[in-house]
This record gives sequence, structure tokens and C-alpha cells, in this order.
Amino acid sequence: MRADGTAPGSPLPGGPDPGDVLRGCARDVLEIAEGIRAVSERTATTLSAPDLTAATRRHPRTGLAGCWALLRALAARPGLAGTGPRGGITRARDLLGRVRGTDDLAGLVALTALRLRVTAVLADHPELARTPGMRLLTRALTADRDEDAVRALRALLRDRTAQRALSGLAPLISELLSVRALLGGPSEGGGTSEGGAEAVDLTDQRRRIIATEGSLLGFLRNIEALSTDGRILVQNVRGPDGVVRYVVQAPGTAPGRPRADAPQDLVGAWRDLCATDSPYTRSLAHALAVHGIPRGAELALIGHSEGGNAVLNLAQDEDFCRTYRVTHVVAVGSPSGDRKPADPRTWIATVTNRYDLVAAPDGHPGEPTPGEPTSGESTSSAPTPGEPAPPEDPAGATRYRVEYAGPTREFPLCHRLREYIEHLRTLLPVARADLDEALAPYRGPVVRTQAYRLKDHAHPPAGHPFLTLATAPVRTTVGPVDVPVRYYDSAAAHLCFPVDPAAARSLLPDAPWLTPSRLGPRALAVLSVHEHRCTTIGPYTEIALSVLVDDLWRPRPYDAVTDLLRRVDLRRTGRYVLSLAVTTEAARVVAQEVWGQPVLRMRAEADLTGREIRARSEDLGLVVEGRLGPGVRCLDADRALYGRRGTGTVRTLVRAHGRLRLHPGAGVRVRLDTAAAEPLAGQLRRLGIDAARPLFVLACPQFMAHRGGGAELAR
Repeated sequence: MRADGTAPGSPLPGGPDPGDVLRGCARDVLEIAEGIRAVSERTATTLSAPDLTAATRRHPRTGLAGCWALLRALAARPGLAGTGPRGGITRARDLLGRVRGTDDLAGLVALTALRLRVTAVLADHPELARTPGMRLLTRALTADRDEDAVRALRALLRDRTAQRALSGLAPLISELLSVRALLGGPSEGGGTSEGGAEAVDLTDQRRRIIATEGSLLGFLRNIEALSTDGRILVQNVRGPDGVVRYVVQAPGTAPGRPRADAPQDLVGAWRDLCATDSPYTRSLAHALAVHGIPRGAELALIGHSEGGNAVLNLAQDEDFCRTYRVTHVVAVGSPSGDRKPADPRTWIATVTNRYDLVAAPDGHPGEPTPGEPTSGESTSSAPTPGEPAPPEDPAGATRYRVEYAGPTREFPLCHRLREYIEHLRTLLPVARADLDEALAPYRGPVVRTQAYRLKDHAHPPAGHPFLTLATAPVRTTVGPVDVPVRYYDSAAAHLCFPVDPAAARSLLPDAPWLTPSRLGPRALAVLSVHEHRCTTIGPYTEIALSVLVDDLWRPRPYDAVTDLLRRVDLRRTGRYVLSLAVTTEAARVVAQEVWGQPVLRMRAEADLTGREIRARSEDLGLVVEGRLGPGVRCLDADRALYGRRGTGTVRTLVRAHGRLRLHPGAGVRVRLDTAAAEPLAGQLRRLGIDAARPLFVLACPQFMAHRGGGAELAR
């Protein structure tokens, strides 16, 4: 604590916020980097200009001296693109490296801007330090030298799998895109954006909660009901004047939940954040064409998060606005900026929680300072559809902005649409009334509701071809879950311990057909740690303790060894899961209800992507840490897992695709607190591995997998 009673790192009373100061510095430094890149490009253009070449031929002495000076400005150190000590060979190498898109001065300055930005974000939201994307970014930014950091950052920004994790860092997306441009990164688009849409039916459960009367909160609740599974909603509403108008409702994206080939996929959100003609925007236009909206009809576009960004882009499309009359656009929790619609009569409203890093990563000029009351601001009321454009200052007369400080600043909680709906209902009654009044032409009975699944034909589905497989919904207490569950980006470490067979048998259920497999005189227990960064049930961390068991019907000696030569679906042995701990409610319900595994929910974090592996759970009192030694490549970690449901045994197959390696376990250790929570802690102690080192470790820093539904066996 300081002498004035404030905590270190918090703003001084009456002083500027440290995060705002760092963000301002980052913007200034990034502008300098952009200026350096512009000077570099002009210098390179001048060096290759025909006039300079002609002048050099006429006056070789002075012309060659001028060319050499320009070349030195590009290649020498210090210079626009120079690194390394002086020397002709080094200069040539550095110039070649610049042509190939490697290190340059603009990239090094941009790296400093990004470091400032990361520090500012972590000062405001320290919880982001535990996310996989932030760990990947921090590892790249803290390389041994700035040149190494630039190379690591460039490789990270080109890695589509890493982008999926980085997409969770919403406050840094715009900065990362700017830095990527300065580093010379290629565009992800690769051509004209494609999109498509097909009509789909809503389930009876969702249809019951879809609003049948037009209102702001009704439209937002429709978006929440759609979730983020690649669908949008179009409703025909008969207004008070008897005219049928159309309301488009577009959801955003969910971290760690790819949706087949939908343009709302996280990599697509990363790729298209700053692009007006994006697959999401094109797919929205296709959906409206399929819906059969007549030319010149009046539309209202409403979206949340990336959906809000897409409808704002659609309102900027001149061809679209010539086809339809876009009267209103409402974007909730979306980065609006100062984008102007193609039709100056279009009324644009934005609702932004100042702590929502997606909607306001850098803050707006009119953003309320901490301590000010919640407020909404507008320059005028909304125009009635069909009226002529205002004669003066149409942009100011058709924009309504609501910026407020919500009760929580934890991200991503403050970004959820449910939070915005609750705030509009309770904290912002005036703003809600203003928005409802603006949408008065759309207040009336809904005469048609149709959902559309959006398609992105320009890019293959995530995980193709390994994860391109048929799925079927399975009912659970948290709603239907598509099975097999697909894991698009995961890391794992399996710590294998030889244990006493009698101790292992005592932990298994009281069923004579469940017997531990013996490898010589010992049984094998496996403590598995998974870091699932992107799955169809959301990102989560998993810690599991299992024991290798024999065939349930005809156990044979050393069957576990010979089973390794068989496909996983033909194996008779498997691992019985004694305890499982996960970090999300969705993962807990699926593990218990679909796979029949004993599971509990807890807090945990893991970092398994490097040679140093770490996993920690304060709730379990468990720490796994150490350094992996040299390893050898081995087969993919396909496995059969057993659980129990009632009096039956449940068998689940897991197929994996990744670079699994076998490491000696001498450098890795398990530590258990004395007050560790049951049941996992008690089982570890009874097996004698609560403070032991594993015999070997199977580690995979990145893999894909799919886990099918549990098949119940009559044993």
C-alpha cells in the first residue's frame, strides 16, 4: 500500500488512469512505426524509380553515390530496415531479409507499441493473463532479443491455430492487425469474400422463447436464444401503420466454439474485423435474398458483438442500401468507431459498456470517466421511415450512442448479451425507452420468423478433414450437445506411474470384471492434464486420474501391450477414469451425463505448450510442474475410456491427431497440499503418487481430437 492508502498499480487520486496513459503511448508509438514504414516504402520506391536510373546513367558518379545512400538508409544499422553489425555481407543479408519480409525498424517499433498495449490491458483486466492466447503472445513478446520477438510474433500471426486462441484477446485484436500490417504479414482473405445461407427450422424449445411482438428487448432476447451456432434470424413485423417491415438479428461469436464452416468462426472474426466486405456480411445479404424481401423494403439491422460489426458493415454497402431501405441499425457490444452508413438517413445506435473490451478497446472520445453516472446521449430522435433525409448534419442527426459503466468489469462477463439485456432493463431505462421509441415502426405483431444458417464457402471447415464428421445432438441438462465432441486446439500431458495392483483395484467399482492391467508386477495409473483451448463445448482445463484395466470379458496377460498394435475401436483394454475435474459447467455435465465419468468442477490453469509444463489447481491442492527431457515420437494417443452409469459400464472412444512424444519422467513432479480436496487427493495418496515422479510422460503440445458418445455395456 502507498502512504495515501491506495494499492500499487491503481491510479492516484485525481491522477490519470495508468491503463489510459499506456494506451495513449501505444497509439503514439504505433503512429511512429507507421510513419517509419511509409518512409521506408517511399525510399524503396525512389531507389527503383526510372528517373533515378536514367539520372545515374547520365551522371554515374553522383548517381551511384545517391543510390548507395538510399541503399544504406534501407539496409544499414541504424536504418529503416537494418539489424546486425556493420559490414557489406551483413548489409546484403539484411536487405535480402527485408525483401523477404523479415525484421525491420518499423516492426521493432511496432513491437514496443504492442508491449505497451499488452501491459495496459493486463493492468485493467489481470484475469486475461491466464488465457492461452495471452500466454502465447507473452511468450512471443519476451523472446531473447527484439529481432527474435519480431520473428516469433510474425509466425504467431500467420498460424491459424494460434489465431483461434488469440481471438479471445478482443482488446488487442485491432492492435495485432496493425502490427501484422507493419510486419508485412499476408492477408488472410485471399480473394473475394464468399458467403451463403440456407433456411433452417428452429427447435420447439427455441421457437417457444422467440418473441412474437416487436420490441428492442424482444429482438435482443431472440439473439441470445440463437446462441452462436452460425444462425441468424429474420422476422417480418407488421407495424402500427399496417406496413410489413423486416428485422435482421445477428449474433456474435463465442470464444473457443468453432461452428463448422460458418463465417462466425473465430478465425473468420479475426480475419474480417476490419474488412467491410466480409464473409459474415455477404452471408447476411444472401440470407435476405433467400428470405424474399421485396426491393425497397424497410429493414432494421440488430446485432451483438461480431454480429453488430457485420450489420454495421452491411449498412455501409452502397449496393445493399440501394436494394433495401435500411432505416435503423442497433449494435450492442460492438466496436462502432466512426463508420458512416451508405444511406445518410439510416439511424445508427450503439450500446457500449465501457468495461467491454470488445466494444471499446481504446475508448471513445465521449466516454464517461470513472465515477460519472450512467448515461445515454443522442443528438436527435430517430426519423420515421420514408421521410426525406435531414437537410443539415445528417450524420449527427441520425446517430445515438449509449455509453455507460456497468456494475462489473470482469471480461468476458461484461461482454455477454445477457448482461446487456439486464442493464438495459434495470440500469438504462431512459436509453431503452429512447431506443424503443426509435424502433416504433417495428413495434407490432410478428407475422413470420425464419432462421438461416450462414455458410462460408471460401474456406474449409475448421479441423478439415480430421474433424469433418457427422454429429448428432444428445440431450443434457444444459441443452443439446453435438456428439462427437470435437477438440480443435488442445494440449496434453499424461504422467504414467507404476502402482500397486491391490491399491488400484481398491479404487475401482465393486465389479469383478474390472481388474487392473499388470505390466509385470505393477499396475499403471495415469494422471492426465489437458488444456482444451478450442472445443465445441467451449474452452476448459481438465485433470483426470485413470487406471489401465483389462478386457471386461476375457482378460489376457499383457493384453494392454498387444492392444497398442490394434486400432482403438478394436482394443479390449482401456483406462477406467477414477476422478475427473474440469473448469466449466458444460464440460462437467457432458462428462457426467454423456460419458458416465465421476466429475467435479474446479478452478485450474495449465500451460503445456513448451518444454516446461505447469498445471495448478488451488481447489484440488494439486501442482504438476517440471521440464520435459528428450523425447521420441510415438503413436497418436487414441484411447478407450471407461466410466459407470448406474449398474452399467460406459465405453468412450477418443481419437486424436497430433505429435505425441514419449519423455522420461525424471524432470516432472506432482505435489499435493496436505489439505487437498477429495476425492482426487485421497486416490493419489492411496496409489502412492501424491509426491512422486512419473516413470514416463506422454506429451503433446498441440493436437486435435474427437470424443464420441458413451456406449453402455451390460457389465
